[in-house]
Amino acid sequence: MATAPHPSEDGARAAVASARPPRIEAAGLHESVGNPVLTSMTLLNEIAGRFPDAVSFAAGRPYEGFYDTRALAGHLRTFEDYLRGEAGLTDQEVTRAFFQYGRTKGIIHELIARHLANDEGLRADPEDILVTTGCQEAMVLVLRALCRDRRDVVLTSYPSYVGFLGAARLVGMPVHGVREGATGIDVDDLTARIRRARAKGLRPRACYVVPDFANPSGATMTTADRRRLLEVAAQEDILLLEDNPYSMFRLAGSRPPTLKSLDRDGRVVYLGSFAKTAFAGARIGYVVAEQPVADGSGGSTRFVDELAKLKSMLTLNTSTVAQAVIGGYLLEHGCSVEKASVREAAVYRENLRHLLGGLTERFGEGGADGAAGKVSWNTPNGGMFAVLSVPFRADRAMLEYSASRFGVLWTPMEHFYAGTGGQRQLRLSYSVLSPERISTGLDRLAALVRDRA
Repeated sequence: MATAPHPSEDGARAAVASARPPRIEAAGLHESVGNPVLTSMTLLNEIAGRFPDAVSFAAGRPYEGFYDTRALAGHLRTFEDYLRGEAGLTDQEVTRAFFQYGRTKGIIHELIARHLANDEGLRADPEDILVTTGCQEAMVLVLRALCRDRRDVVLTSYPSYVGFLGAARLVGMPVHGVREGATGIDVDDLTARIRRARAKGLRPRACYVVPDFANPSGATMTTADRRRLLEVAAQEDILLLEDNPYSMFRLAGSRPPTLKSLDRDGRVVYLGSFAKTAFAGARIGYVVAEQPVADGSGGSTRFVDELAKLKSMLTLNTSTVAQAVIGGYLLEHGCSVEKASVREAAVYRENLRHLLGGLTERFGEGGADGAAGKVSWNTPNGGMFAVLSVPFRADRAMLEYSASRFGVLWTPMEHFYAGTGGQRQLRLSYSVLSPERISTGLDRLAALVRDRA
């Protein structure tokens, strides 16, 4: 015989049934959550998911044609042999290195130091290197450390990498835009904006710069401009945050020296990554930050150690397995990323030539006139991106129209200006496409331009 529920049980069930999750107001969340900069990457992924047959010039992903899952096991074995041999670890220590929480500053710092010496002529103490979960974490850590309150500001050229703009939004650090020309950041404008900020009672702390094939503009600084930028950093007492993901992928000529290798005053905090050279799935980046930090009592630490404190409370340590894979990758190529990425660099050179030639074929040597202006483009000497200027607004609505009507995707440049410019420009990424797909995509893009002219 069934027993009737107790009245109090009925009341509890009714209360549970009528319960609603707490209402969270968007206005009550951190200001970064609703910022358009933070939605730009998810926007592109969402549109690409809805139009899987579209040719995508949007994603800045590395070339996938040489990936081989069997190589991962080989990299792990190579790194294991390194730990047992050169590093002198016992069997128990090797096992722990792979399976346990790892050293906060990383376990491949010595191999990264060798890579920097081999490829960049940069002599870095391994203890001045912090291995991070992608370069994005490195940016967040550095900006978090430098931003004490809203008076601390960071500068960067506009257009700028959207990931850096997003990192600054996450930590609540205001970004001041600086003009960019064909050869990178305008050093005179940087000086003027630093002084203007100080006149307002602000504290300019650093300037973020990508000297080689900047994302998205593709601009590259001359060696003379790099030296001048270092002089301005010393004169104005700011740090330079140098990001260097693309320098290995040059169309012609030799690579100019990094800012860090030219730095004699400790002005440069160097941000590195293996996402574009090895593979992005490892999520391995790093930061070189040897600058002394005075503790107020006559002693000092190093900036890298302060960053490590922040990391220990954010991600504890970078995946030791992922580090081991990248460590093996480095060892197998003599700790030279330039040697390791020869095949990929050749693909990017071919794709860039094909893209630039295809634009000329479709729009003429000087571009094509439209109803509201001319189609034109820059001619980067490497990297992964080119910028197209068009005679119509290239915003989210136009991207939707382009994808649905013409089957071609691209990135609105206004994302790289934090919404303050680039409304008639779009970024074209050619890194992951074949020459045939580039041609198809350009045909579709030309059809869009004709439609809007």
